[in-house]
Amino acid sequence: MSFDSLPLAPALLSNLADIGYSQLTEIQAAALPPIIEGRDVIAQAKTGSGKTAAFGLGVLHKLQVERFRVQTLVMCPTRELADQVARELRKLARAIHNIKILTLCGGMPFGPQLGSLEHGAHIIVGTPGRIEEHVRKGTLVLEHVDTLVLDEADRMLDMGFQASLDAIVEQVPRARQTLLFSATFPDAIEALTARVMQSPLLVKVEAKHEASSIKQHFYRVAHNDQRLAAVAQVILHFGPESAVVFCNTKRETEEIAEYLRNEGMQALAIHGDLEQKQRDQVLVCFSNKSASVLVATDVAARGLDIEALDLVINYHLSRDSEVHVHRIGRTGRAGASGVAVSLLSDREDFKLEKIAELVGELPAIETLPEARRAYLPEPAMVTLQIDGGKKQKLRPGDIVGALTRNDQLAFEDIGKIQVYDQWAYVAVARNEWKKALTQLEQGKLKGRSFRVRRIKV
Repeated sequence: MSFDSLPLAPALLSNLADIGYSQLTEIQAAALPPIIEGRDVIAQAKTGSGKTAAFGLGVLHKLQVERFRVQTLVMCPTRELADQVARELRKLARAIHNIKILTLCGGMPFGPQLGSLEHGAHIIVGTPGRIEEHVRKGTLVLEHVDTLVLDEADRMLDMGFQASLDAIVEQVPRARQTLLFSATFPDAIEALTARVMQSPLLVKVEAKHEASSIKQHFYRVAHNDQRLAAVAQVILHFGPESAVVFCNTKRETEEIAEYLRNEGMQALAIHGDLEQKQRDQVLVCFSNKSASVLVATDVAARGLDIEALDLVINYHLSRDSEVHVHRIGRTGRAGASGVAVSLLSDREDFKLEKIAELVGELPAIETLPEARRAYLPEPAMVTLQIDGGKKQKLRPGDIVGALTRNDQLAFEDIGKIQVYDQWAYVAVARNEWKKALTQLEQGKLKGRSFRVRRIKV
């Protein structure tokens, strides 16, 4: 299907053509028509399937810009996913004038959010805990919301947001459209849909991957003590530029990351106990190629915007076979090839049988491969932090200009730039980072000096 075949507003169709969206993905083709009709929809689809545009276009088509009040509420499990959703909505809404989309997430200062809310918004995107706080304090009024979106609903329940979701939904009018998106459908999701939805339509896109794009390996480990060494051995065998190791517990993420660092690898851990600034730094360094390995729990990794991932390692097989498919789907995206490795002991064979039920065949179990290299090369980039951000009116262009002034750095030596409220990060080529640090320290940004430091991985 093409987007032109849908009864969307002309401004939306024109913008979709401008940004290169022509054909609908599978989940968009299945979910968008009933969403446009105003039906409640339950959609099951993996990350990267185009689900944000599926509900985003429905929301924007329905929105009445002239009515300046909160009409749509989108809830996500993490700030990273909320930011990603808000960016996509703004991109889809570029041809709609005067639309305001506001993010409300925990881990960010409360005061600036109050100021933004006082100026009003059409769409709120945020995390349940912070949204509930604003609702409880009366700073966010939901009486005019006609569309409620629960994105990655399974992870919101996993993270303990059940009570917050219930409290928020009580404040939203019953006469509304509710859209629920989830990668998996445990019993708790069925109970939630029964409480918050009216005669919903279930749309399910099978979580599958092209055999040619993802090569799976299942390696037997004799006992748990062998797993740590096995992770390093697998990484040194495949030699990825970027790899993610999935764990079932927070404690494992720290243990594995520390072990890999002791083996000379630039590895970082991410889990729910990290403060927001720590999470930001970890994700920045991994996404901009300053770190080679990210060790993560499923909840922490949900919604991460990671491109060109070469290798996924399952430290333990997931207890849920659909989560397994979601994990390995992090690699082999957009036509690229990837490798997914799972480590398992004899006691985990029952999990393998569950995966076989989902994919249709029992995977072969191999012996651990030999390491092909003695060490993993250092990442191509180094991250510099600038103690100034959006509040100081810094933009990516200012940072590029400062680095390339007097031809000190070539444009090709500058990587990803991410600007937050109070600080900014820029990736620079590893062999140029000292020159870049001096250039930023001794130069000016927006006519003033800022403290700059290297983020050590």
